[in-house]
Amino acid sequence: MLDLSVYIDHNSGFCFGVVYAIEMAEDMLDQEGHLYCLGDIVHNDEEVKRLVKKGLKIINHADLKTLHHEKVLIRAHGEPPATYKLAIENDLTLVDASCPVVLKLQNRIKNAFDRSEPIYIYGKHGHAEVEGLLGQTGNEAVVFQNVSELDFEKMPSKITLFSQTTKSTDRFYEINNILREKGIEVQTNDTICRQVSNRDKELRIFASKYDKIVFVSGSKSSNGRALYEVCKQQNPSTFFVSHPDQITSELFDRGDAVGICGATSTPMWLMEEVQGKLLRY
Repeated sequence: MLDLSVYIDHNSGFCFGVVYAIEMAEDMLDQEGHLYCLGDIVHNDEEVKRLVKKGLKIINHADLKTLHHEKVLIRAHGEPPATYKLAIENDLTLVDASCPVVLKLQNRIKNAFDRSEPIYIYGKHGHAEVEGLLGQTGNEAVVFQNVSELDFEKMPSKITLFSQTTKSTDRFYEINNILREKGIEVQTNDTICRQVSNRDKELRIFASKYDKIVFVSGSKSSNGRALYEVCKQQNPSTFFVSHPDQITSELFDRGDAVGICGATSTPMWLMEEVQGKLLRY
């Protein structure tokens, strides 16, 4: 027996936007036995599998075009206006679980676009939330993941800057400073979700308390990868897992104090399963 002490970070787990979406999905599944969802409801394969067993049907935008007279869940990431237009055309009932923080951001971008402001969005190319934001501008906004993608000589002298809600606050303000140093006037809109951004500081404290850290997250979660790196920087003995089966006893030493934490898309039940396995060693 390794006699491990194992602790779960109770600040980890679903953000309120994901909780809201999953509760809406479960309510509909309990009532009707099935529900379509446009894209993975959350970037965690194990949670998606759990809901699929209850009757959730994951579809993509191509599937949506062929669907008629059904109920479709819009996940927390939100959707562009074109999705709502298609829903009307196909007589679809949308169960809209868009995160309120994302909806507020969409509205701010739409208003800025209507004022003909040059809009730049700091975000991940192709991310569902970013696609919804782009849609507010008729896909005219400039999306960039790094300032190295920007051609400063061709940029307008004044821009309006937004951010994907799950990006790093520190990095966002670094980008602001770089743009200003290049002589660009920036109208800054800090649209980062503080429930997500504050996780950085909380995880640094948590990761420093234990001999080993097990970070639980879906492999598709960009938030998970970013927070894993935060833990890894603080505690080099940090291991990324998506499922309890990926854990082996060889990772630990007798008497280790082990901390378990996760992304904003990681369900608490999955972290509890990881804890259960570690306690059996």
